[in-house]
Amino acid sequence: MIFLTLGTQLPFDRLVEALDAWCAKTGRGAEVIAQVPDPGTGGGRGGYRPEHFTSIPHLAPAEHKARFAEADVVVSHAGMGTIITALSLAKPLIVMPRRADMGEHRNDHQLATARHFGTRPGVFVADTAVELARVLDRPAPLRSAGGLGDFADPALLEAVRAAILPKTG
Repeated sequence: MIFLTLGTQLPFDRLVEALDAWCAKTGRGAEVIAQVPDPGTGGGRGGYRPEHFTSIPHLAPAEHKARFAEADVVVSHAGMGTIITALSLAKPLIVMPRRADMGEHRNDHQLATARHFGTRPGVFVADTAVELARVLDRPAPLRSAGGLGDFADPALLEAVRAAILPKTG
């Protein structure tokens, strides 16, 4: 299963459209589940709704965690919360960084994040729809070569999560 997660703050039509186009071309939309915020969430201007895969506007934290855990591959923006979770669970991760010049974010910090983490095994960077399709179409399955969970102190991971993830409940 491919899990697309975009966070809850901003829409990301470019990524949703790219994955939808890949699903239309390959017929693999049944393999994709997505957390795609409703248009206007967080003051965003998004509005694209996928036609070739299932999208859910909001997942409760427990359901999001379960979808993430069962995924074979995670596709996401280059958000630190998603990257840390994927590395912790040793999940292959494809990130498409949001770009300020396209109105997708207020600055280009996700480009720097993607460049940094894209050198790690199991993290793949796709800057365009063509690159996303190329990574998804690789003949060999995407693999993670182990994650943070393999060697990081659990207390440190939890402290980092607490610092960057929004409080719920």
